[in-house]
Amino acid sequence: MLFVYIFLSLTMSRVGLGSLQDKQTDFGLKVFSLLAKDSMNKSLAFSPYGVSSLLAMAQLGADGNTRRALTTAMGFSLQERGMLRQQRLLQSDLSREEGLEIASGVMVERKMSLEKGYRRVMSKAFQTHPHQVDFTKPDQAVSIINAWVSDHTAGAIPEFLPFGSLTDETRLVLLNALHFQGLWKIPFDPRLTQERMFHCANGSAVPVHMMRLTNQFNYGEFVTADGVDYDVIEIPYEGDSLSMLLVSPFEPEVPLSVLSAELSSQKIQQWRAELRNVKRQLAFPRFTLNSEVNLKTVLLNMGLSDMFNLAAADFTRITSDERLCVSKIFQRVKIEVNEQGTKGAAATGSLNTESLSFICTHKMIAKSCSKLEFSFKQSAVKGYIS
Repeated sequence: MLFVYIFLSLTMSRVGLGSLQDKQTDFGLKVFSLLAKDSMNKSLAFSPYGVSSLLAMAQLGADGNTRRALTTAMGFSLQERGMLRQQRLLQSDLSREEGLEIASGVMVERKMSLEKGYRRVMSKAFQTHPHQVDFTKPDQAVSIINAWVSDHTAGAIPEFLPFGSLTDETRLVLLNALHFQGLWKIPFDPRLTQERMFHCANGSAVPVHMMRLTNQFNYGEFVTADGVDYDVIEIPYEGDSLSMLLVSPFEPEVPLSVLSAELSSQKIQQWRAELRNVKRQLAFPRFTLNSEVNLKTVLLNMGLSDMFNLAAADFTRITSDERLCVSKIFQRVKIEVNEQGTKGAAATGSLNTESLSFICTHKMIAKSCSKLEFSFKQSAVKGYIS
């Protein structure tokens, strides 16, 4: 086994949200696919929901060419009629899932005035209100933001921002945090866990603790457009509304990018529709993964260069006090998978991934610390284990 993709899959029943869910999922998975190409021989965990929700927050404050570029790249616009309500319902449905917490935050320089319209749409779509922060005291601002992240990730990420990462030019920080704690519907027996060699993408092999479980699973075998064979197996969590999808190629030399390139909401729906309940023996590594990715290069390659350029960026729907642009966007994920379930580093056994996005700049910071998370309907923690 060379690698596995790990998905947190969420089934949602509210009518009318499918289109928005699918579009946000597709955008998040497209970003992941591009990241995977640049992460050969490296471990990678990513939250599609984190990046989609973060950029949707930025999109609501964009205008002109910046708005058009974001809408084109993301494939949807929350500024269209009825979309704010759909976003709110989507986030509300996710938040009602047992073991899952989602929070959005806006940290704004205390002397900068936000447009009333931006305050309104952020409240309506993401149920958040701005927090005033004194960015002339950068270290104090870092402490405030880290405390917010820690509070919304059950302490799994107590130091999201390093000291020195903010300056007195920072004007705005957008945040999205996710925390998840899930127990397997049928746990693995720790007595069956054995140390085995795990073959990595770079050709090396490392010892890992391999969990084993023989049970009835939803399972299917598929072929990519290029003829690569792979299989998908679903591991449900307690309550059956959340599950993990493991995707693995038959041939160990197949690179991660071959399968990640085909990821989409439609592909995941196809998997779920064609999986059949069969008896299987599952061997799965017990692991802990910390991943941090800088999203700027990927987003630049997706045609979003204007929002990083102070002369070209147009975020006048956020404020007219001064010009804003994005200086940083990154995401951090922390995930642990063991015999009991999926959780974060916290001793409580919660799974945390944060998806904090931070749009910062010269005058704007967008930071992303997401959690592992969900891409809405089909969610997500995609992991490349090495």
